[in-house]
Amino acid sequence: MTGLDRRQLLRGAVALGGTAAVAGRALPTQAATATPAAGAAPAGFPSYEYIGTPFTKANLIYPPSRQEVIFPCIRGVYDKIASPLGRYYLYYAPHENPGGICLAYGNTLDGKFTEYPNNPIVSNTWLPHYDTVPHVSSPHVTWDAATRRFLLYFHGNNATTRLATSANGIDFTYHSIVLDTSDVPGSSEASYARVFEHTVAGKNNKYVMLFMVNISGVRRICWGWSGDGRTWTHSPTPLINPEPDGEPNVSGPHLLKRNGTAYVVYHGSSGNMYITDVGPNFDRETHLGVFHTPLATIPDRGRSAAPSFGTDRGVSYMFYEAGDRLNATIAVAREVSAGTA
Repeated sequence: MTGLDRRQLLRGAVALGGTAAVAGRALPTQAATATPAAGAAPAGFPSYEYIGTPFTKANLIYPPSRQEVIFPCIRGVYDKIASPLGRYYLYYAPHENPGGICLAYGNTLDGKFTEYPNNPIVSNTWLPHYDTVPHVSSPHVTWDAATRRFLLYFHGNNATTRLATSANGIDFTYHSIVLDTSDVPGSSEASYARVFEHTVAGKNNKYVMLFMVNISGVRRICWGWSGDGRTWTHSPTPLINPEPDGEPNVSGPHLLKRNGTAYVVYHGSSGNMYITDVGPNFDRETHLGVFHTPLATIPDRGRSAAPSFGTDRGVSYMFYEAGDRLNATIAVAREVSAGTA
């Protein structure tokens, strides 16, 4: 990763004192527009500070209409496949019709990512599995070590979450529908799913799924469990509700684990990210408050959402959806306090 690449990433980055330190050197920024929250986030997690964007949305070949791009999923692939395009793969998607699952790749989490030239890698038409759906979006990729396959979960349409598999993280084979609104009675949406390795007592599972549902106009977070990542059982009862956070809706959940328990980080309609302790067995709902506050300035413009976490050289990074609806891009924040998430 060249110095030029890092300058491109960090142009306009936020930092105390007007500089942003990368790889042992300080790079100038346009303005110190925000100060990170003092101390750690709830439950001892680090605070995160915006450092830049992994690519310039306006320069993307796809989507051609310069739509918003959302729902980042960052994955280290260097230890999973031979000759990857880069050490890290970043999956993302536009959301407005027709959407499309996209890929970028890079060698460091604080460096510039390169757009894969043949995006989208999954489109809104995939015959004979589905004819044209309005859009496909919200990619989440999990590595299944037992089968040495990447499992890609994505929605299309908003009521349906689908699964595709791949040996190289680029070329995917359609598998099945793994979630739809019939799995949660009374719901009209079942999407934005993320899947993690986590065992729950009594479920005989290897994986859990976190996802958003819309019940009577209120978006809540539900969950499911699976032994293989392919066949799922879903709880009909929401895991996390928005009311304790003072929000009308919540979405974009991500699982984090420490302190012998499990936490879900997610965003609310206000643009804040929140954190809730759900217990190692997903049997409690202890709301702990704000996990991350968005910048008032670009790129967040008061909204940060759908986080995905990764660690590079012992430092934790958070890739997230930044900006107001229909104009969002992908942004990167780096831990401020010691330790990793």
